[in-house]
Amino acid sequence: MTSPPNFPDTCPVPIAEGDVVLLAHGGGGRLTRRLIDRMIVPAFDNELLRRLHDGAVAPFAGGHLAFTTDSFVVRPLEFPGGDIGTLAVNGTINDLACCGAVPLYLSCGLILEEGLPMSTLERILQSMRNAAAAAGVEIVTGDTKVVDRGKGDQIYINTAGIGQVPTGREIDPRQIREGDAILVSGDIGRHGMAVMAVREGLEFEGSITSDCAALHRVVGDLLDDGVEVHCLRDLTRGGLAAALVELAESGGFRFTIEEADVPVDEAVRGASEILGLDPLHVACEGRLVAFVPEPYAERALAVMKRHESSRMARRIGTVAAPGSGLVVLRTAMGTERILDLPLGELLPRIC
Repeated sequence: MTSPPNFPDTCPVPIAEGDVVLLAHGGGGRLTRRLIDRMIVPAFDNELLRRLHDGAVAPFAGGHLAFTTDSFVVRPLEFPGGDIGTLAVNGTINDLACCGAVPLYLSCGLILEEGLPMSTLERILQSMRNAAAAAGVEIVTGDTKVVDRGKGDQIYINTAGIGQVPTGREIDPRQIREGDAILVSGDIGRHGMAVMAVREGLEFEGSITSDCAALHRVVGDLLDDGVEVHCLRDLTRGGLAAALVELAESGGFRFTIEEADVPVDEAVRGASEILGLDPLHVACEGRLVAFVPEPYAERALAVMKRHESSRMARRIGTVAAPGSGLVVLRTAMGTERILDLPLGELLPRIC
């Protein structure tokens, strides 16, 4: 009789951190958070950066300005519902909007790979122009660099944005309060699944189109209608789950989320099941989560539903007692589970 194999005492797990940057460090999960907390924030430490909001809101000339920047490396460049150009413009506008700012001006930094067809570049620039015009903002400055063939994956775009924050407006993770209603502006997971389907050549029973959209008019109407808004966060890498976990941990609150109330398109749900993904972790590019005092919840939903991009707005949960820093998901079966971030990347290069 042979001896039993000598297995190690511990179960091997993927290397979480090491001497090199991993693709997973850009995925919006735990590794992204560790990279930011342990390397980036300490390197540039200051009060504005420490807030880790969608942008920095800084005093300027007697008022306040919001400033944000983002880089886009999506593959493929074009997908149902948009392309890297519309993504860059709308994504930067949404960061400003979630700071409570009125978006004003954008920059455009292009890193082009030698061999990129001029026709592709022309389409992407036209998409950026159209998206900016539709949003009422201007692209006023930028930069262009070209890298060697094979070194740039066709095109990367960096955009920065400046917006004006009206006097007295403070929308910030630090404003979240116990008892706040948690709202999501629409169905989740569209963007990530749309990009994944094109990239991998997948065909699903229902068509899936990216939710890419500018949200500043939704936010503007909420505030103009008198809704008291404590915090906003747009849902990008890591999806709804990443936004909720980050906000719960940063404020030390317990969020209770009703899974049955989270809107998910049936085509996205079906595709997620086939691929073994949770829609809660799949990226959006035209959705936000809002924290408003309980008395304003119904009014906020009514305002959101005036807009096509947020017509499926729903209340999904409540901010419970502070102290735990956890997101608790109540399932349709009546059980509860802790909603957490994946360690690394589920869908790489989706924004």
